[in-house]
Amino acid sequence: MQKILVTGGLGFIGSNLIKLLLKKKYNVINLDKVSYSSNFYNTKNFSNHKNYKFMKCDLTNKKKLNKIILNYKPIGIFNLAAETHVDRSIDDPSPFVKSNIVGLFNLLEVIRKYHKLNKKIKLIHISTDEVYGDVLTGRSKESDAYKPSSPYAASKASSDHLVNSYIRTYGIPAIITNCSNNYGPRQHPEKLIPKMIYNILNNKPLPIYGKGLNSREWIYVDDHCEALEKIFKKGKIGNFYNIGSNINVNNINLMKKLLKIIKTTYMIGDNVKIKFVSDRPGHDLRYAINSNKLKTKLNWKPKINLAFGLKKTFEWYYENQKYFLSLNKRDIVNRLGKKR
Repeated sequence: MQKILVTGGLGFIGSNLIKLLLKKKYNVINLDKVSYSSNFYNTKNFSNHKNYKFMKCDLTNKKKLNKIILNYKPIGIFNLAAETHVDRSIDDPSPFVKSNIVGLFNLLEVIRKYHKLNKKIKLIHISTDEVYGDVLTGRSKESDAYKPSSPYAASKASSDHLVNSYIRTYGIPAIITNCSNNYGPRQHPEKLIPKMIYNILNNKPLPIYGKGLNSREWIYVDDHCEALEKIFKKGKIGNFYNIGSNINVNNINLMKKLLKIIKTTYMIGDNVKIKFVSDRPGHDLRYAINSNKLKTKLNWKPKINLAFGLKKTFEWYYENQKYFLSLNKRDIVNRLGKKR
């Protein structure tokens, strides 16, 4: 059975990816450093699966990382280990540099040496559309220049450049993916949609940055994970692939859609009202990517539309309210990234 190593597998996208990989009959090793955004609740449904193994490992621990890869000999590595919250990167960029750049560098060095022993190894490095920066018109293509605005986006852009340099210089077999905003089950409520769902379930106001006009391209996490598995199997080494829905919604309209969907099955409290708050420093107005390469070359397309995806997402959080209890409350309710 083919062994796959997933870094950051206790997180949102990582845990959903592992769920898919186990369904596809892979043997999965989950490496996670167990940070504030890691959650064993995310893996509870498959933690005892015969083809699943968890190992605590920070990518900055190069010696341990090297030992694990040499021991388990994976044929594929999906790198999702990263600090991801923009507001946190505004408050303190240092963890983002450490995890997203130094940790990734260690992983590349280990893979570079391991590749000499196993030519079949393949790295899928998962990145973000935020590396392209503000896209006021059109949609970013894989060949477009990077113009990151936040320390988070800059750290991810740096990691992408590092991976690409190791492909060109050392010939390591790797592919880089840049995905639009994900949503769905198991996402930490520091992010917009689960935070709003948490507030709705707890009869709290819904804080929206600025005037709510910031536009994002939303993709349901299962669609993203299926794209990643397809890229692993059929993607061309050395290539970049954008992954997105090609559908943009601004934050105010997104909240209106979410509220409309929830109101059909759930009684919303009197305090649940949209509340505009001071904007995030350096807040990009619009992200939008062109995913035609993935659709035409690998015959992939998203299956879940936004309305159905939002409904499924709310249902999961409603049915799994114990998930919120597994988190530190201040990580849910405290505002980060304020202007100082």
